[in-house]
Amino acid sequence: MTTRSQVSHWSDQDVVDEIARIRQAIQSWAEDNGLWHDASFSSKLEHSGDEPREEEPVVTLFHAENTVGIIVESHLESEFSTLLASLGYWYEQEDNVTLALYANDADRNAKFYEYFHWQWVCSLLVEDTGDVYEELYQYFATNPSALYRLHWRDFEILLFRIFQNHGYSAILGPGQNDGGIDLRLWQPNPIGDILTVVQAKRYAPDSRIDLQPVQAIYGAAKAEPAAQAMFVTTSSYTPAAHKFAARVSSELQLRDSEDIIDWCKQATNGVIKDKSRLVASSFVNRLIEALAHNPFDPRVVHSTWGYNSTLNSYAVVIKETKHAALLLSISNKKVSDDGYGQVGDEIPLLDATSMTQFNELGVKRAHRSVDDYGHVTYWTGTQLYSRWNGAPNYFNYMD
Repeated sequence: MTTRSQVSHWSDQDVVDEIARIRQAIQSWAEDNGLWHDASFSSKLEHSGDEPREEEPVVTLFHAENTVGIIVESHLESEFSTLLASLGYWYEQEDNVTLALYANDADRNAKFYEYFHWQWVCSLLVEDTGDVYEELYQYFATNPSALYRLHWRDFEILLFRIFQNHGYSAILGPGQNDGGIDLRLWQPNPIGDILTVVQAKRYAPDSRIDLQPVQAIYGAAKAEPAAQAMFVTTSSYTPAAHKFAARVSSELQLRDSEDIIDWCKQATNGVIKDKSRLVASSFVNRLIEALAHNPFDPRVVHSTWGYNSTLNSYAVVIKETKHAALLLSISNKKVSDDGYGQVGDEIPLLDATSMTQFNELGVKRAHRSVDDYGHVTYWTGTQLYSRWNGAPNYFNYMD
């Protein structure tokens, strides 16, 4: 078994290898018992998009429509638990088809959390979102060494979001065959917007940027034409590069990891925590009034949740882009019940009371997805919403 000292020195690849080792052991056991036919694995991020829990991150999820019930409700449960214990893990049933695996010791938990939290942060680097994730900037502001682990494209997207947050109109290049320009930034000016072209390089600290790439972005600015050129890197520059930049200082800026960290800090401070401030209240009020007369509008969405009970949540989509949306939570209206208010049917309540929830708590950010059939869903991190079909929804508060 891996010792504590070995775990403390795990790299990202060691974590990946450990997950693969666990999965292989479980798959072999399932195959030996004829239980692998409908089984698969996934990460918590792939499954739900949730931020990992620091105290007990989920190491891997084991899914099987029929197998999970067989394992936990038969003599195989003891054998399965013994297998996991021999590997240093234990399980908990998440739902009827999913088992979540956890590590037995704090050292492993710390390493898994570090790795999964990193994966989660990277998942926030989406090229088209309606607003910016505060957690993204905060993470890099407090973990600057993590910049070196970014994929080069993710680094470009990170800078793109930072510059947008700082008030620039920004265009992100295609990533390849971009003519040496990764970003174009326009800064408002009374006599016309000022264009800055940016070259970004995610390099290790000891890989310094030499004269030639610095001259290249300067030349690209001249050809654009752009008022300024900027080179941004996670490393540093050679004396020759600095000397050249000094000669054309009004037209060329050299930025490094310290600048990026400072930008992240500024961006974190500038993020609007109250998402209701991103949409005019007058617009939302008119929208609610209109939906009261047309509740079948696709902007009215519904989510059902609850483990042993059946609960409903309703919301209105008040802003959306291709990949993101803002949802306003609205109340439920009972249309029938058992006389005690515990079981019955309900619908969304679309009236003036909805505006009482137009605040920091009532407006939620959601990830917007469209499946192959054109069905749109919205994931808030805890609930999955889809278009309300107009029919009353069953509820059952009995647990």
